[in-house]
Amino acid sequence: MNYIDKLKFSKDLVTPGMSACQGCGGELCLRRVLQIAGENSVIAIPPGCMAGAGVVGWNFDNGLKVPVHIPLLDNTASFLSGVSQMYQRKGREDVNIIAFAGDGATADCGFQSLTGAAERGEHMLYICYDNEGYMNTGFQRSSTTTKGSKTSTTPVGSVLKGKSQSKKYMPLIMTMHNIEYMATLSPSNMKDFVEKIEKGLEASKRGFAYLHIFSPCPTGWGYPSNLGIEVARKAVKSNFFPLIEFENGKLKINVENKNPIGVGEFLKLSNKFKHLRDEDIAFIQEEVNSRMELIKKLA
Repeated sequence: MNYIDKLKFSKDLVTPGMSACQGCGGELCLRRVLQIAGENSVIAIPPGCMAGAGVVGWNFDNGLKVPVHIPLLDNTASFLSGVSQMYQRKGREDVNIIAFAGDGATADCGFQSLTGAAERGEHMLYICYDNEGYMNTGFQRSSTTTKGSKTSTTPVGSVLKGKSQSKKYMPLIMTMHNIEYMATLSPSNMKDFVEKIEKGLEASKRGFAYLHIFSPCPTGWGYPSNLGIEVARKAVKSNFFPLIEFENGKLKINVENKNPIGVGEFLKLSNKFKHLRDEDIAFIQEEVNSRMELIKKLA
């Protein structure tokens, strides 16, 4: 069955009406993940956009049709470690143990429990939907926020010109844990997206699997809500967000852009980058190029 039919005939386990923003990348990704995982799943979503929209849902009704928990912002992986071990003791390896966490709960507050669970090889699929900030509380910067981004804690003015630090690249950090499986996904490349969800779920039965999803945010980033897929597509085509995977101890590039577009074509779509000067864009381009060179050397 091809990926279109899989999605067409899979049950949507997210309620039709939810309180996510119009055009939310996180909502789309959450729906697709659960369509592939199915009803035999337990999911944990820490405080953030998808906890509010995906768990509480609308009018205080549950937003999901599978068991869902809201752990603390910093303990998602350790919480699911206990859940996973409980199911293993019961002989229930068939249950999908899934985390769906934002970049703040993954790369910042929750990194200690995340790296511990990965090092121990806990049986779970940990998914980070990366919208480059703490969007649920007004768009504060996170460690995965791109350098130069305008956020509520890195404003643009006479002193600051957006975020001063470069982004933390979580995919390679997690790969260095030598986990069962790691992959990057984008909603603009849905066939690749579906296949990697399936691989991640399979790998989670043997050990720790990590997926990093590009999750554009129209509200925080400042682009029209109908352009989310276009933003995601240009992120991939410019190598700003390369599609890669780590499987059987080897890293590989899934989509090779022989003639990538300039990163400026991606940056100009979002209001959070509109203040960048040519030299700022050139710096980000150099970072993107350097990261791709490193990935190619490791692949």
